[in-house]
Amino acid sequence: MGKVALRGIRAHLVRFLLSLLAVALGVSFVAGTFSLRTMLSATFTGIVDSSSLGDAYVRGSEQSARGAGDIGPDARNPIPLSLTEDLARVDGVDRVIPDVQGPIVLVGADGTAVTSTQAPSFATTLFPGDPSGRILQGRLPTGPTEIALESATLRYSGLYVGDTTTVVLGGQVEQVAIVGEVSFGSPMAGATIVVIDQVTAIATFAPTGTVLTLAVYAKDGVSQAQLVERLDAALPAQAQAVAGDAIRAETKSAIEKALGFVSTFLLVFAGISLFVGAFIIANTFTMSVRQRMREFALLRAIGASPSQVFASILLQAAAVGVVGSALGVAGGLGLVSALRVLFERMGMSLSGSIPLDASTILVSIGIGTMVSLLAALVPARRAALVPPVEAMRDDVVDQEHSLRIRSIAGWALVVLGVAGVLVAVVRPQADRAGTFLGIGAAAVVLGMLTLAPVIARVIVSGLAVPFVALLRPVGRLARGNVTRNPRRTASTAGALMIGMALVGAASVLAASTQASTREIVAADMHADFILRSATGSIPTDALDALRHLDSVAKVDTFDVGSAVVTRPGTTAVSGTASAAPTMVVGIDFSAFGSTIQVDEIDGTMASVGADGVAVRRSDAKAHDWKVGDQVTLTSDLGARTATVRAVFVSAVVDVPMVVPKAMYDAIVPADQSLVKTALVTDAAGTTPGTARSDIVTVVKPYVVISVLDSAEFASSLAKQVDQVLVILYALLGLSIVIAVLGIVNTLALSVIERTREIGLLRAVGLGRTQLAGTVMIESVLTAVFGTVVGVGVGVALAAAMPTVFSDVGLTTLAIPWASLAWMLVLAVVVGVLAAVWPAIRAARLPVLDAISYE
Repeated sequence: MGKVALRGIRAHLVRFLLSLLAVALGVSFVAGTFSLRTMLSATFTGIVDSSSLGDAYVRGSEQSARGAGDIGPDARNPIPLSLTEDLARVDGVDRVIPDVQGPIVLVGADGTAVTSTQAPSFATTLFPGDPSGRILQGRLPTGPTEIALESATLRYSGLYVGDTTTVVLGGQVEQVAIVGEVSFGSPMAGATIVVIDQVTAIATFAPTGTVLTLAVYAKDGVSQAQLVERLDAALPAQAQAVAGDAIRAETKSAIEKALGFVSTFLLVFAGISLFVGAFIIANTFTMSVRQRMREFALLRAIGASPSQVFASILLQAAAVGVVGSALGVAGGLGLVSALRVLFERMGMSLSGSIPLDASTILVSIGIGTMVSLLAALVPARRAALVPPVEAMRDDVVDQEHSLRIRSIAGWALVVLGVAGVLVAVVRPQADRAGTFLGIGAAAVVLGMLTLAPVIARVIVSGLAVPFVALLRPVGRLARGNVTRNPRRTASTAGALMIGMALVGAASVLAASTQASTREIVAADMHADFILRSATGSIPTDALDALRHLDSVAKVDTFDVGSAVVTRPGTTAVSGTASAAPTMVVGIDFSAFGSTIQVDEIDGTMASVGADGVAVRRSDAKAHDWKVGDQVTLTSDLGARTATVRAVFVSAVVDVPMVVPKAMYDAIVPADQSLVKTALVTDAAGTTPGTARSDIVTVVKPYVVISVLDSAEFASSLAKQVDQVLVILYALLGLSIVIAVLGIVNTLALSVIERTREIGLLRAVGLGRTQLAGTVMIESVLTAVFGTVVGVGVGVALAAAMPTVFSDVGLTTLAIPWASLAWMLVLAVVVGVLAAVWPAIRAARLPVLDAISYE
């Protein structure tokens, strides 16, 4: 039966090629995702290995409040820089290198800040004997007016050694000369790295005489364990020594955890693509089995058992899966190669060659083959059960079963899904509202896929009315061909239905997010101008200068830092959730009610006072905080007890805790605080044009600060949504491409199946153009059917999201009717393009050969 199966593929090669392509496209995403993740992991591992060369590291012994949301090992309390000299005298220590680094803004040759994707921009210094960096040309800086640049930073900035440029360091704008080029031994994933002299680095980033870590290098013959033991004996209570290998392992583990999200995100789309591809595979085998019923009956008549026939079909499916998956692995490598070039152009250099390990190959081929086998199970069973007596009939008819059971199952899934969505909408504040919505949406989609054959005749008949009225007789013929086999029509349209449901939902979500953003900004932010920084932090000197302008009445800032928040008398246990830092915002509470509006759920912002805090509703629920409760905020500067006096909801101030500015300054060290946003109010009698001109003049030297009015600020946030939407559309576009292949495949197989019918139609006078038009109308009706149902389901489900996710700023439902109309146009285009090859093939069939076709 193996030979029979392989000969079946060879004899009907065309019908399997598109199935191969469908598998290949889906698997390419799987293989590409694994390869991209491996390459990213190798890049960041290389950074860790090249920058963390110490045999041991000295760090704080207690978990610190700094670093909420950072990627890396748990942040610790700072340690004295003076330990450098003390530890250098410990037996077995060769040298001690402090970690002194912090943010900087570098102005490139084009006069703008050098930024690369979302990678950080930071300044560091190289101490004598530091092996992590080496000079490639020039020399190291020796004063505050000199810098050196990392190789990739130098290249992307457009600057050269010997040039003069501007940096913003410690809030100060400085003119500096580039005196050298430095390499850190590994591509730095797009980070902008500036090397400054030691004195300037310590004065800027360690003004209190403390650092986060000290790298310790051992003399020859001293192991890491011996070094750690000797260091611990010389360290004060607030510091500890950790082996270099342990620190590197911690950092790599944190990076792997962060990269896991990227993998999951991409694998979701790979799964969607494979799910859509399964429809094509199932359709191919269903129609192939339908056309070859007599062949299978003959096999049964000459002694083949049902299990042998069943196995022959599955063997064909396995062949499709293995070959398609192998092509997909190659396609995945091509995809990663293209992404690598794109990242390079964006300034993000990735290290190493494109990885292709055995696990990636085996998993990718295994997934593709399994999807193919599962998709072929039902057609294989139908082929195995064909009675041998059918071989003696001139025309073998494959009896279709009733759709009653399918209809009951489909409606049951839809009803259950709608119930889940309604529960989420009616009780949006419930803990599992999002879960109910997700499960309900999945049930509705599966229910509609199940119901598709049941509703296909009615909907397609309605869609065909214009064609039947305007294009006779081809419109009527096309309608009959599409509605004759609703299962096939539903299966063909199902692939497109899934893709269009996701695209429709994404469009509604994007439009609603943009509308909500604009509405929130208009309703909750009453400042005349909003200042944002491309680096995420506005220099304090710029803010001080703004406050001295005659045209500015008030500047409210969002100072962002972190603290460990616990109940009074409760000790945070290091390494547990209780010790995780919480993001806090410091602000002058007089801004609430004037430049900022929030929804007060309990208590009022005006009642917070000097010793109170306000907490976000979701965090209050998670931690069981109520108005009147006390909390302790702990940081490197000590502990402070405060009272919860307000619970709020706001998309503008979307942080767990808001504290008065004076309390914030007392608990968050200045070097751990960032000013994310500043709200500027004009002075009375000042025209907006004058105020803006004055503000722009003050912030222009700092390069990275944008001055926006409310409309511009809302538009900038909306553009971020557009960027995400472009990525989603690009990823979902793969499912649309696979769906198009499905329509092509079905039409091509349908032409083969109806060869004799086509010959008879041509014999009684149907022209080639009319025949091609019939096939094209069939394709358009199938594509529009899938699009209408898919978009309708996607829009309906997405319409529930603003109610469920209003707490995170999705407050307004907006349906992009123009975009949805373009989707229908796209469906027609898809239908026409998908029909070109099958239509040409049908029109070119010789009439006599077609009539005599068995």
